[in-house]
Amino acid sequence: MDISIHGLDGLSASLQGAWHRAMDESPHFGNPFLAPEFAMGVARHRGGAWVAVLREQGEPVGFFPYERNSLGVGRAIGLGLSDCQALVHRPGVTWDTRELLRACHLSVFEFDHLVEGQTPFAEYVTGTFASPVLDLKADAESYAKWLRGAYPGLVKTTLKKERRLSRDIGEMRFVHDERDPGMLRTLMRWKSAQYRRTGRMDRFAKQWIVDLVDDLFQIREKHFTGVLSVVYAGDRPVAAHFGPTSPTVFAAWFTAYDPEFGYYSPGLLMHLRMAEAAGRADVRIMDMGRGDKEYKDWLKTRELRVAEGFATRPHPVATAHRLWRRPVRGLRNTVLAHPRLREPADRLLKTAGTLRTSRRGGDQGNGG
Repeated sequence: MDISIHGLDGLSASLQGAWHRAMDESPHFGNPFLAPEFAMGVARHRGGAWVAVLREQGEPVGFFPYERNSLGVGRAIGLGLSDCQALVHRPGVTWDTRELLRACHLSVFEFDHLVEGQTPFAEYVTGTFASPVLDLKADAESYAKWLRGAYPGLVKTTLKKERRLSRDIGEMRFVHDERDPGMLRTLMRWKSAQYRRTGRMDRFAKQWIVDLVDDLFQIREKHFTGVLSVVYAGDRPVAAHFGPTSPTVFAAWFTAYDPEFGYYSPGLLMHLRMAEAAGRADVRIMDMGRGDKEYKDWLKTRELRVAEGFATRPHPVATAHRLWRRPVRGLRNTVLAHPRLREPADRLLKTAGTLRTSRRGGDQGNGG
């Protein structure tokens, strides 16, 4: 196996084409987060992004995108944002993981959403987790008919809330592929406020993530298209979602809504509308990503499994990184796996978020 390292910013068209072909040849690699367009987008806004190209008899057969810092600590491309990670390869291709890390000048490689079937990484997996998906079916006749067939238990309540939203605020309409960049900014503003209210890290406080999402919104390629979906009531946006799609997989990513309209369950309305629209576009799966959420339990038709762990080769930096990161991950996973721990933790985070938000508002008021 010959391994060469390439910068992702400006990757050649021939290598992008070979990468796309490897995606097309395996159902494991249909997710748009595995496309070169996503990896190249990350590279444009973060330093230290690379791809290892695996060749057999001179032909590119595998693609391993990663980020590397100055100490040789590696992580999956877009770790913390990407809901799907893999070494994308042609069928039958295998590799020696330590040899791969050595070629990439990595002492350790951290991943948290590794897809199934990555056998050479198996010995480095520290845990596997459910990633709920929704199998999509096309029904060209009407949304209501699709809803009755897919979710008979949700039909009455969902359609009632849509009618009430139309009556109270303005006629409800759904735009699956909204191209207004101003609406994307509104979504990011809503999501940022949600992160703060719930005590989570505000991803959109990081300018590189804002710039990355702006960038991905502009991409309209076969294996990666940035799709912004919006629920409107009259002319007022109620809820929005941004995520990428490939020919077979629509990845649920950033969803947020105007809290003023929380009574109408706008997040659930959004996901149902997106699922129906993606099915009509012949997409086969909506991947909702790893994590326990009530709406995912309602919507999922099955679950995939994704893995987290640390691939290493003998090196002091690898040992230090594992000693630092693994306990943090273990504590987080323990809390998330047990509702009796998760619910108090959520309440604590929300209380902290409320205090932080009110303090910020007070500071702004005193300054004005």
